Amino acid sequence: MRVAIYGAGAMGTILGAYIAASGKQIDLITRNVRHVEAIKTHGAQVLGNANFTVKVNALTPDEMSGVYDIIFLMTKQRENPKILPTLKDFLADDGVICTLQNGLPEPSVIEAVGSRRCLGCVATWGASTVAEGISELTSKKSKMNFMLGSMHGYNSRAEIVKEYLDCAGRVSVEENLFSVRWAKLCINSAFSPLSAVTGYTFGELTKKRATRGIALRLLNEAFDVAEKCGVEIGRLQGHNIVGLYRYKNGAKKFFAAMFLPLATLGHKKLVSGMYADLNAGKKCDVDFVNGVIQRLGKKFDAHTPMTDAVIKMAHEIERGERSISRDNVKILLKV
Repeated sequence: MRVAIYGAGAMGTILGAYIAASGKQIDLITRNVRHVEAIKTHGAQVLGNANFTVKVNALTPDEMSGVYDIIFLMTKQRENPKILPTLKDFLADDGVICTLQNGLPEPSVIEAVGSRRCLGCVATWGASTVAEGISELTSKKSKMNFMLGSMHGYNSRAEIVKEYLDCAGRVSVEENLFSVRWAKLCINSAFSPLSAVTGYTFGELTKKRATRGIALRLLNEAFDVAEKCGVEIGRLQGHNIVGLYRYKNGAKKFFAAMFLPLATLGHKKLVSGMYADLNAGKKCDVDFVNGVIQRLGKKFDAHTPMTDAVIKMAHEIERGERSISRDNVKILLKV
């Protein structure tokens, strides 16, 4: 088996490190030349809620050759139109691309390589970059869960892919991947942009009354859109997030706010990838997470004012018109 992680940032490097530590072959592929050189020199170093270093093969995209049986896709989803036409040339005829991207990335992968060669995976953990070659696991090791499946029923490659993900955490093969994707989309739409525009960790967001209220509004706008679309939202890490956080009145909202810290249990030190991008002066994936909620809301006549506000705010930061600041909470509270 030839297996690669394409887009080996913080999460990809940690996943690859666990796979390499198990003795399996894995290539870490990234455009970050200094990251590649650091891994070649010192190995992949994992800090935080894990602490180990392992030798693993790292390379840049222009160093790729041959074909792979499995490619774990871990780039930002906005890059798919550019990456996938090239990546399919490095995929074996019976190979599979398994996307671990946020949002709903499977349609773009299926368009490029076909449904038979596409698997999706929801990862419920997070990581951040410390330095070239060094990544921090910001979620607890016990929270490294993967929910794997296909948008088109059973795929025989799922069990082989599962063997590799098993090296890092607990893996379940889902019969209804779409419902799990939506559950993660709802959680991401609430916490990721809020972390991005404020700089708060997920734990800090749920500790503060103001940000808890904003996160709950974002969650419930996503629930409203899913309901209008006829989408069934699945369980996430065993939790019925709709049952916990859906509210129609003040009493239910009070209890939803009390239970909200459950959503970040084991992930309190996590900051969103959107924050990392905005902080580095890059465009973030808000259009591929909250943008899904916004576009479907318009299509199915579901109002999403808070979703619209965080998308607008993220784009203002991208354009240099606004800074990442905790003062942004005051503006969102006026929505």
